[in-house]
Order: sequence, then structure tokens, then C-alpha cells
Amino acid sequence: MTTKKKRSVPTTNDSWVVIAADSALDPKTRDGEPTFVQLRNPATGAASQYLFGVGDLRVYEVKAFVEDCRSWFIGQTVQRDGKLLYLTPVDPIFLLLPYVQSGGVEGKFQPLQQMVVDERYPGCMRLLQCTQTIDSLHCVTEEKMMGSLKFHRYNHEKTMEWLKRKVQTTVTALKNSDISVGGGVKSTTYVRAKQETEASEEDYLRYAHGLISEYISEELSKDLLKHLQLPEISSPKEVEPPSKKRKLSDKPVEAGEDYTKFNSADFIRKPPKKLTAAQKTLAKVDKTGMKSMSAFFSPKVKQEKK
Repeated sequence: MTTKKKRSVPTTNDSWVVIAADSALDPKTRDGEPTFVQLRNPATGAASQYLFGVGDLRVYEVKAFVEDCRSWFIGQTVQRDGKLLYLTPVDPIFLLLPYVQSGGVEGKFQPLQQMVVDERYPGCMRLLQCTQTIDSLHCVTEEKMMGSLKFHRYNHEKTMEWLKRKVQTTVTALKNSDISVGGGVKSTTYVRAKQETEASEEDYLRYAHGLISEYISEELSKDLLKHLQLPEISSPKEVEPPSKKRKLSDKPVEAGEDYTKFNSADFIRKPPKKLTAAQKTLAKVDKTGMKSMSAFFSPKVKQEKK
């Protein structure tokens, strides 16, 4: 599926290959067209690309799969930008949390339009039009009505409970999809296979916590870890095969085995093989006066001239 995006700066080719649900790109379902917008990433604060579906009903995260030396044939043209974009729906509350948290520092109720303000990313105001925002905002804020106006205030406890439910929902999805977590990831990261050992509930919780942490700040991630009653791990477990990690590392490759064990006195040498009949006969030959084979290849000694 391809889609086109209008830019302020004209370019020779504005086409990309996009994998997305029809509901995200089909303008027949509602007035308006899907639009790519830059918003602040809730985890890093950097600019990230998102797509507002038709009618701003849903928000989709834009991910890009990139390979070197790749292009697309689109119609009768060649698109040299070989990225493969794919859209996945994202809860707009994740994108609103940094603004709601900043507004909650003052500790007073405020109109939502006053809390969600960003001069660098003005498109954030469109998040307030999403149906999911209106339905779920109470999960992270306290609400108060004054006349016909609604005011909000960030609530940390409600946010932790909301994130906990997100983790539990993710755990259920992981189990239903038979996704390898915990120690099983070591052998199934690169090959799809059944887990050899049964993953514990803690393994699932930690894995799900890691996925949710990609959409929240580091501070919230640590608070969520405590809320889930999961202790911090001082040294993360190895999740990649050792050989793979050595290939990706810029450190010198170390021996995978302890070769000094072959110098041990306990090492038993194999007995010599039995001689054949021909070898036994050759051993009985009188070699007196014969030159060794190496003598034919040794350098000749130059004689000094008298």
C-alpha cells in the first residue's frame, strides 16, 4: 500500500511504501484525510513521526524498516528511498502524559487546552480530538467540573494503576501469542521456537514492563517497576547468544574455551596407532649411509676460495 504526503519543500518524489490498516488511510469512513505529524516522543522528548487517521479518531506510530542498497518500483518510477514504513496504533494518553505531568507540577486544576501547549510541536493539540483521549484521560488525571468547563490535574497514583493495567494486558497478549520471554529469549531471539522452560510470571512482567517503558519517561518507568513490586536487576541477563554478542562488539574476541586444560597432567594422550606391514618392513631396512629426506632441502654450504 502506498501513500503520499505533501511537504512544504517540493521534492522529486513524495511516495513511500506503507503497511497500515485500511481504517487508518481510507478517507471514505469520515471527513478528512490521514496526516503525518511530528510530535514529541514521550520517552525521549525527541521528534518522532506519527499519523493521525481520518477524522483524527486514532493515532498511529510510524516505524521504518531500513536496509542498505534498497529501492522501490512504484508505477513507472523508481523510489530510491527504500524504507518500508509500517503504522501501529498507539494510545494518545502516552503522548499526552508529559504535558499533563508538567502542568501538574503546580498542583492545581487546569483546562486541558492550557496544559497541552507546545510551540515546537503544535500538532499535539490534535491529540485532544481523539476519541480515545476523551474516554481515557480520567485514568491519569483528576477531573472537576466548573459550570460547563472541565478541569484536570495530574494524579500519579491513578497513572501507576493505569500503567499497571497496560502491563497486565501486554502480559496476556504475550502469553496468547506464545512469545518467548525470560531465559527462553536466549535461544529464541533469532529462531522462532517453543520455549524449553516455562517462563515465570516475573519474566512476563519484566518483559511487558520493558515494552511499556518505550512509551514513558525513565522516571515513570522506575516508579512503575516499584509499583509492580519488581526489584531492579543490577546486572542484566544475557539475552543474545555469546557468539552473536562477540560479532557485534568492538572488543577483542576471546577464546570460547579454556585451552590450558590440554596442558594438564591429567590429560590422557591417545595411544599411537599400530604400524602397517609395509611400515614394519621399512623399519627393518639398514639405513646406514643414507641421507635423511631433510638433507635434500637444507641450504648448501658455500666453500671458501683459497
